[in-house]
Order: sequence, then C-alpha cells, then structure tokens
Amino acid sequence: MKKKVVVIIAAVLALALVAYFVLPSLLLKRATDSERKAAGLQQKTALIGDHEIAYLEGGRGEAIIMVHGFGANKDNWTRFAKFITPGFHVLALDLPGFGNSTSLEKASYGIVEQAKRLNQFADAIGLQRFHIVGNSMGGYIAARYAVMFSERVITLGLFNTAGVRSPVSSEMAQRMSRGEPNPLIAGSVEEFDRLIQFVFSTPPDIPRFVKKLLIEEAQKHRAGNERIFKQISSEHEALEPDLPKVKTRALVLWGDQDRVIDVSSVQVLKNGLPNSTSVIMKDCGHLPMIERPQEAAEHYLAFLKSK
Repeated sequence: MKKKVVVIIAAVLALALVAYFVLPSLLLKRATDSERKAAGLQQKTALIGDHEIAYLEGGRGEAIIMVHGFGANKDNWTRFAKFITPGFHVLALDLPGFGNSTSLEKASYGIVEQAKRLNQFADAIGLQRFHIVGNSMGGYIAARYAVMFSERVITLGLFNTAGVRSPVSSEMAQRMSRGEPNPLIAGSVEEFDRLIQFVFSTPPDIPRFVKKLLIEEAQKHRAGNERIFKQISSEHEALEPDLPKVKTRALVLWGDQDRVIDVSSVQVLKNGLPNSTSVIMKDCGHLPMIERPQEAAEHYLAFLKSK
C-alpha cells in the first residue's frame, strides 16, 4: 500500500513538473503558431556563409524584407504582417546573432556587416529588388543597406530607427551617458518588467507563463546581446552624411513617446532623405508595429501605394 502511495505521489509530482516546465512552452508555441498562421506566414531557413538564417515568409506581390531591432526577433513583425500579406510578399528574418539564427561568439554583428549579410540573404532566397523596412537597430541596418545596395531597394521604411544623432537626447542616451545599465538588456523579472515599461507607451498585459519563458530566453541571450551592443556602439558611421545618397522613396514613422530614440530624430531624417514622408503616431512608444500593429500597417500601406 505504501509503495502504491509513493508511486502515485511520484506520478503527481512528475505531472506537476511537466505542467510547470513543458506546458507553458507548448502554450506559447501554439499562440505563436496561431499568430503566424493568421498572418499567412511560415517559418523557413536559408544558409548564408557560416550562418543559418531563420525567417518567416508569406503573401504574394512585391517583396518586403522586415528587419527587427536589437535583442528582438522576426516575430516582432507578425501582427503587423497580418495586414501586409494580402497584397505583398513578406519576409521577416532573424538577423544573424539573434532569435533562431546562428550566433557565433567571434563573429562581427555590426551594422555594415549585417547589411552585407542581408544582401546575401536576398541572394539566397532569389530576390532581385524589394521594399525594406526596419525598426530601431533594424532601421539603421535597412538605411545602411539602402546606401550600400541602392539598386535593389524599391522603398525604405524606417520605424523609430537608430543611426542618427537626435537633437534632443533620449532618456536611454542620458541613462547610458551616466553609466547606468542598458534598459534594453534584461536578465531578471525586474529588468524585464522595466524593459516592457520602457519601450511601450501602453505596456501590454503579458501572461505570467509567457513572461517566465521570455525571461528565460533573455537570460540565454544576455551575454551575446551585451557583446553585440558593444560592437554596434563602437561603430562611428552615423547615417547623416550618407542620407542624401538614398534616392528611393522613404517613410519615417515614429512613436511620439519613444524613450529609446527621441522623436526629434524624425526631422534629421526628413532633412537628410531627399524623397521622404513622415508619420508620428501619438501616444506610442518605440515599437509601433507591436504596440499598434494595424495603425502602423495602415500608414505603411498608404505609403507603399502612393507614388
């Protein structure tokens, strides 16, 4: 009898462990798969050099490459892409060093190197010319790409992009100048909560089990993110001198409550880009395509369809 009770207790504990460690992962995967399906996206991979690139692809029409920001991944674009795939061929990639793509300890993941890899990615999947849109660091890479490989870019989208000197110093820039920790790198519950508060004007309500998994993922990538941030910070190739070389149409879209990169950067980009349009979204933070995906998509589609 005692042996049977012990077995039952062990089975209950095993089920509890499965529920605690496995079930949240399965639920998050199911939710992610559901959002990708709603957007008409499928995950694929491509090999460029010594990096395997994970990316999402779906839709028909002219191609759009979507480039995520620092510490992020391809699914930053999933909800936004839902409104784009009915009329365009969307490709949202995990940049090398991030997400499910290869990350090599000794590789350089600076802006210029990433722009070169982006070009290799376009070659690998057979794209000739395409639209490109990026957020934050991804916008910096997209803009640098448009300078380096202008003949391939149909239009350029810059969402809260890095790479220019803001006339007004952002809260993040001020924090970093005082030697405070990088608010974009999280490794604990407290740091993750602060990160969410920092990048959104209206922070989303994240279920506890999702938060737990996201924190675990952030902890896994923390050392790599810190290394990549140092690489990017050591580069001194600001975009301003090269912006006049971007002859293609460009959309500059920004959340007016961005604490990472101040909204005053919009005027710098407008002054530098010869053929640009700007949109400032009210009461929106650093990630407009996540915070208000439909509104951001409507602005982007209006830009794409205008001539």
